[in-house]
Amino acid sequence: MHKEISTYERQGFGQTLEAKAPFGLLIVDFVNGFANPDVFGGGNIAPAIARTEKLLAHARSQGWAIAHSRIVFADDASDRNIFGIKVPGMVTLTEDTPNSAIVPELTPAAGELVVRKTVPSAFFGTSLAPWLTQHGVQTLLVAGAVTSGCVRASVVDAMSWGFRPLVVSDCVGDRAIAPHEANLFDMAQKYATVLPLTEALEATARAGHA
Repeated sequence: MHKEISTYERQGFGQTLEAKAPFGLLIVDFVNGFANPDVFGGGNIAPAIARTEKLLAHARSQGWAIAHSRIVFADDASDRNIFGIKVPGMVTLTEDTPNSAIVPELTPAAGELVVRKTVPSAFFGTSLAPWLTQHGVQTLLVAGAVTSGCVRASVVDAMSWGFRPLVVSDCVGDRAIAPHEANLFDMAQKYATVLPLTEALEATARAGHA
């Protein structure tokens, strides 16, 4: 428990956000570059990818709307932006570079949306929000990398668009554990429900039969 949790509770943070069907799944930037500790990976990203295989299989079996995101810059870096200035290596993630490809174990299937982006949030400047709305999604389960960056940015935007974010805590990963844990805590207090995979699936099952 966060040592200052009493402050958050006293100020009214961390209220319950019940899961409501229909459900969707967003997998943020689980690409080869973020799976590789020598590129942009490390920390607990590898086990998060392994857990996400189970989450993705469940989502497909339930017929949920499923979306994936990738960071994809132009080959000539003509769309280089502030994100690309702050983290220059991101500009190397172009359409055909292996590091930008979604990891093989999570390869998108037909009918699943793949969002290409050049900023942290999977929602900013993309078709993700209207696509989820078209599919009637109310609660959006979120997996991906990294917890403190693109996952968090996407969760904040999901909430801002009116979706109920449910961050699956063992299906998100970061290159360092301290920011991973801090951001899970913060998202749970302000923006989302945060549950491990087993409890997340139990919550969706309860809501689906309500």
